[in-house]
Amino acid sequence: IFFNGWSPRKHQLSVLFSFDYRVFVNRSVTLENIKCYGFDMDYTLAAYKSPDYEDLGFELLRDRLVSIGYPHELLRYNYDPTFPTRGLVFDTMYGNLLKVDSNGNILLCSHGFTFLKRDKIHDYYPNNFIQRGNTDRFYILNTLFNLSETYLYGCLVELFTRCSRYVNCQKGFKYGDLFMSFRSMFQDVRDAMDYVHDTGILKESTLKNLDKYVVRDPNLPVLLTRIKEVAKVFLATNSDYNYTEVRLMNVSIFFSYKNPKKQWRAFFDLVVVDTRKPLFFAEGTVLRQVDTNTGKLRIGTYTGDLQHGTVYSGGSSDIVCDLLDVKGKDILYVGDHIFGDILKSKKRQGWKTFLVVPELAKELQVWTEKSLLHFSCRECPDISAIQTRIKVVTYRMDLSYGQMGSLLRSGSRQTLFASQLMRYADLYSSTCINLLHYPFSYLFRAQSVLVSFSSDMHVIINRDMHLLFHQIPC
Repeated sequence: IFFNGWSPRKHQLSVLFSFDYRVFVNRSVTLENIKCYGFDMDYTLAAYKSPDYEDLGFELLRDRLVSIGYPHELLRYNYDPTFPTRGLVFDTMYGNLLKVDSNGNILLCSHGFTFLKRDKIHDYYPNNFIQRGNTDRFYILNTLFNLSETYLYGCLVELFTRCSRYVNCQKGFKYGDLFMSFRSMFQDVRDAMDYVHDTGILKESTLKNLDKYVVRDPNLPVLLTRIKEVAKVFLATNSDYNYTEVRLMNVSIFFSYKNPKKQWRAFFDLVVVDTRKPLFFAEGTVLRQVDTNTGKLRIGTYTGDLQHGTVYSGGSSDIVCDLLDVKGKDILYVGDHIFGDILKSKKRQGWKTFLVVPELAKELQVWTEKSLLHFSCRECPDISAIQTRIKVVTYRMDLSYGQMGSLLRSGSRQTLFASQLMRYADLYSSTCINLLHYPFSYLFRAQSVLVSFSSDMHVIINRDMHLLFHQIPC
């Protein structure tokens, strides 16, 4: 068997049957028909080490809030990676962190670090339901950058709840003539997040200690080289040129490549920085050339043909298609942001999509280790005893993922994040590097999903098997 001219060994073939190296399928994709591969950078090509990177982000956010007047007691809190998970919703009215399904039904609810029981949840939400469309009130924390922010919301609510100087109110806390609402806390955290990113202090801290925060994977140049043999490749990142070129891409990603003198830009047919996604997938911004010697933008709008080796700033997905002479259906775009990378490229441009879900490695590990129930009795078992055991196993499994449970499930119910993944991501995996384990003529075939069933049991089996990744590459 030859994978694009290279012959894998037996252990390389075996990875196709290992969860750690698998690419999972929601909709069929024939790689042979893909004429162009696009990549995001942060958390996609440039993977960050968890939980160290989230810890850094949390410290910067926490310190920023203290610097603008929040209680110094906040400095006592350190990042706990077992608490937050992606896809939670923050209720800016009541200060609760919510885990919900695709319809807005509440699966879990915490106020600070206290998980509320069902009767208490009903006091806040009588129908055990939120209107997801009310984005002014309910903020979805969907990105990996949001993990540190998620934990900070929990810390703030916990701090003010336990502080004797403040009186608990339904929508915030009162201290003398001061009223600290949950909405104002939310806005302060959002402003702090913008400050950390816009001022560059997060990037500066990352660059000072690349070994601690950035994953160095020697397989990245191998992947890009093999893709470029069969298709065009482009990079579209929201990061600025200096962060992409001088430090992150040149120093960390391609550090071990066999030809260190080869510029990282040679791995791509097109490089676009400062894309401002998701705006990039709509009307976009002005396309300008970057002076790679100074990092500054050249004046005027670029309107010419593609110049290889040139770095561009801004632009739009339509411009990318024009420069590379490809159509939307011919592009497979790889990113980690369910909204900015996957949803928008799918809905607005019709691109094929590949979602990077780093948490998937742990999700699969917990599922394979904890999911089996064994029954030794050959007689008809006691159903009530089985149901009790299922509840116990489900509860223990959820705790194995973390305090908020699985990213993708709550018991047998699908989370909001999982529903978005299944709706907008054609393919998904824990890392884009897993593409190396498949030939670039491969057909990723989706499971057939039946519309009607002969019994309720078939519905349960089909739903759970699909949700729990029992998709075998064909």
